[in-house]
Amino acid sequence: MFIATLIAAERISSGDISAAEDALRARGIEAMGRSWIEEDVACDLLFSADPATAREALQGLVPGADLVVQGEAGRRKRLLVADMDSTMITVECIDELADYAGLKAEVAAVTERAMRGELDFETALRERVALLKGLDEAAVDRCHEERVRITPGAEALVRTMRREGGYCLLVSGGFSRFADRVAGAIGFDRAVSNALLFEQGRLSGVAEPIVGAKAKRDALVYAAASQGVKLSDVIAIGDGANDIPMLEAAGLGIAYHAKPKVAAAADARIDHGDLSALLFAQGYARNEWES
Repeated sequence: MFIATLIAAERISSGDISAAEDALRARGIEAMGRSWIEEDVACDLLFSADPATAREALQGLVPGADLVVQGEAGRRKRLLVADMDSTMITVECIDELADYAGLKAEVAAVTERAMRGELDFETALRERVALLKGLDEAAVDRCHEERVRITPGAEALVRTMRREGGYCLLVSGGFSRFADRVAGAIGFDRAVSNALLFEQGRLSGVAEPIVGAKAKRDALVYAAASQGVKLSDVIAIGDGANDIPMLEAAGLGIAYHAKPKVAAAADARIDHGDLSALLFAQGYARNEWES
């Protein structure tokens, strides 16, 4: 059995669900029932075959609603692996850090290209850090306090999954001075990220090897093995091209407000809602969320 979950950023109606059932029927798929996870917000449609066709039929059908199509079995995942910048937090830390050096526009342009997959991530990171060489170490802490904001739904997602026995890993191509604090604030079990180097209180570089696309996937595979979790029981989320290998390795890879190349590679994408959509996708109603 398979489930197509429609998740509204604001509201979804019974008429919208009927339209979805009609769209499936037009493609030769008979919906075997509907079940509201949260009235007017998130609804499951159960069907027996052809999930790829179901996804094609329903993607973008309901304005303002996201879609997740997956197998019914193993819906509630045992391992979460999440990107940080523009996913678990609302900003790209390196771009905000560059603002303290008066270089935000220049650095942000490179970040955008790297996230789209137009540049090699590791090389682009080294080059961006080199532009910031000499930045006062105190600016890193100021940047965290003044700019870093947790994405809505992040804490509920992580804390609910951990309450249910899941393991949660934050894996970032960003920097540990941010990631370690973000992981602690949200409730992750562990964080993997890049270490900035300082000499006499000034930024001098970034430690090697760089945590890039391969390292993110490797971290997911290692976490699954160490926790005794099958890859099919992993949910991964990210927004940039360096997240694609880990999204592809996970049982359910989700692109979050992502670049087109990432959205195309993922099993599902969240374009409208916040991170609470991942709780609805796993069948958790609001009264089950850990606050």
